[in-house]
Amino acid sequence: MEVERDQHTSLLAETIPIVDLSNLDEEQVSRAVVKASEEWGIFHVVNHGIPMELIGRLKDVGAQFFDLPETEKNAVAKQAGSKDFEGYTTNLKYVKGEVWTENLFHRIWPPSCINFSYWPKNPPQYREVIEEYTKETKKLSERVLGYLSEGLGLPREALIQGLGGDSTEYVMRINNYPPDPKPDLTLGVPEHTDIIGIAIIVTNEVSGLQIFKDDRWFDVHYIPTAITINIGDQILRLSNGKYKNVLHRAIVDKEKKRMSWPIFVDANPDVVIGPLPELITGDNPAKFKPITCKDFKYRRLLKLPVE
Repeated sequence: MEVERDQHTSLLAETIPIVDLSNLDEEQVSRAVVKASEEWGIFHVVNHGIPMELIGRLKDVGAQFFDLPETEKNAVAKQAGSKDFEGYTTNLKYVKGEVWTENLFHRIWPPSCINFSYWPKNPPQYREVIEEYTKETKKLSERVLGYLSEGLGLPREALIQGLGGDSTEYVMRINNYPPDPKPDLTLGVPEHTDIIGIAIIVTNEVSGLQIFKDDRWFDVHYIPTAITINIGDQILRLSNGKYKNVLHRAIVDKEKKRMSWPIFVDANPDVVIGPLPELITGDNPAKFKPITCKDFKYRRLLKLPVE
């Protein structure tokens, strides 16, 4: 893929919605989340309730892991030939069209789906930090999904139930993009929409996330105290197209290391992903065919038709 970069900043990059979750007017907060999800598919939340001290520790253990020697990182590597995504992977090549990144993936919730063999033992505080951050992230995700459910005219639990309820999976992905001597050749992550429900993202201070809107790519500016929420494909389908799945990519920097810590809120593999039945009327027919989550992902990843 040819990497195209905008050489100037647009006002759009400064007006990605910012939602203050400390606002005591819950209806106003709900409307702001719904509007941002309808129009952008991405927004920042501030005063989100997750302690900045905890986010700092999350960033520390992630950075410490990627600073380890390759042999130690390979102790939690993705198994050769595995069809699953969990484990450490790396792809740092000066090749046009390739990505420039190393990643750590593993499930963090529910307990029944956790495989601790993919959780680093070094740094030693890694597990404690991730488990604490998981609890906070679950609360935030359920709050956001509650607002989105209300925006559909449904009970607050509608979308989380649509993703599988207590069996909804939460996945940690830590992305490390080292300085790239040839940033014009490679991307951190190619353009895509997230195949999951929503993503809850923190980053370091090095910008790199870009979104596609109004036929152009725009930077998502870093806000130190904010968490970024991306709407994914599953919420697009469950909402019958009311909420937008944002097209985005990550670019890399020639001199600075960029890191991000997304949590993916993902439907249980056996859940049927399709418009919630309560939304379908004669005036609002279904825009998507029901399909199990695992089949949906299989077809998407192989670039097969879904509908």
